[in-house]
Amino acid sequence: MPFTLTAQRHTLRLPQVSLSYLEWKQGNEPVLCLHGLADHGLVWADFAQQLGAPYHCIAPDLRGHGDSAKPPTGYYCDDIIGDLEGLLDFLGWSSAHVVSHSWGAKIAAIWATRSPDRFRSLVLVDPFFINAMPGWMQLSFPILYKTLPFLKMMGPFPSREAAQATAQGLKQFRGWSGLQAAVFEQAIEAKAGGQWGSKFTVPARNETFVDSMRMAGLTRSLEIPTLLIQPEQGLNRTDFQLQPYRTYLQKLQIKQVPGNHWPFLVEPAAFNRTVGAFLQAQSG
Repeated sequence: MPFTLTAQRHTLRLPQVSLSYLEWKQGNEPVLCLHGLADHGLVWADFAQQLGAPYHCIAPDLRGHGDSAKPPTGYYCDDIIGDLEGLLDFLGWSSAHVVSHSWGAKIAAIWATRSPDRFRSLVLVDPFFINAMPGWMQLSFPILYKTLPFLKMMGPFPSREAAQATAQGLKQFRGWSGLQAAVFEQAIEAKAGGQWGSKFTVPARNETFVDSMRMAGLTRSLEIPTLLIQPEQGLNRTDFQLQPYRTYLQKLQIKQVPGNHWPFLVEPAAFNRTVGAFLQAQSG
């Protein structure tokens, strides 16, 4: 069944980049949704639409992704956080509930560490590389670029049909719902020579990986109410992986949900209930 989007799309022109974002204004309680690497704001559509009142949800395409600007450089966490600060200022939000996924969750953790007053609460959905990683791991980047599911859609593909065939075999598109089909369509574009590939750019991929390795997501104690979503088939399943969250997040809840690294796409009903209940408790 086709997915019906109820959001409005806007473009904000900041001094350095333009940001495209989706807006669901069903109330006044601010919620900012941050997608993971190589995704875009539409991945949050089912969650935002099911959340409903009293929430005002914003889901940007972060720079280098989706319909936002794609400069040749400028993809470090300082750049992304600067964009998000500019977006909140434009919206007139002094703070927000921040729901974040994977690489976006690492950006959110760094941002929260620097500016905790910007956060009414924080939801971390299966964060990716929350700790700093040793420099020698950069030697593995060429392998990761070819094997990580969220990078396999970069292409190039000889046709749109070939791109869709690849997408339907990936974890984030398991089940191929109407929303997943819409997410796929929003993620790709025609390239030179009749080929197809992701709107996500190679410069964004390369700088982001370097930055993600060198930066630790959590470095000091935080009193922000935080929910860590732990998918059954996600990345953060061992005590060692969970240790940074338990060390630095003093108001931490950990909730398991069904699905893989993209629970909001593959098991949205359970994800929406879990995160919705947490936000309701913080908003009330």
